[in-house]
Amino acid sequence: MDFIQIPITVFLVFVAPLWLVLYYRSRRQSNQGLTPKDKDKLQTLISRTEQLQDRVISLEQILDEESPKWRER
Repeated sequence: MDFIQIPITVFLVFVAPLWLVLYYRSRRQSNQGLTPKDKDKLQTLISRTEQLQDRVISLEQILDEESPKWRER
């Protein structure tokens, strides 16, 4: 019985409190929303995505003109 009691005590004294503190700190940070830095990164990603989408559309148009059956491959 002493063999199982030592790991349980270590868990309850060290691991469980640390786990709870980290859990609730991360919950509090996630409830605060995006930081201005995160919003800037998100806006950059959105603009890059739009640019890439435009490029894909252009490439599809070129392929449609040069090889009309390329979508069937």
